[in-house]
Amino acid sequence: MATGTPAAELRELTEEELVARLRESKEELFNLRFQMATGQLDNNRRLRVVRHEIARIYTVMRERELGLASAPAGKGDAA
Repeated sequence: MATGTPAAELRELTEEELVARLRESKEELFNLRFQMATGQLDNNRRLRVVRHEIARIYTVMRERELGLASAPAGKGDAA
């Protein structure tokens, strides 16, 4: 079964890692849509899973922006 990344796992990532994950997911979604249009897509469910993963990433980013959640302490962060 195709499953996305849980939100708890995304909350452990830094801002740069979230942006990278978002870029990868959007690229995968583009490729899946292309496969769908050309009739090469085997797993239609993967489209929905990737869309939900993108939404989760945006949600975590927005939570941090609003101050509802904090980013994990990074390697170079002074506490």
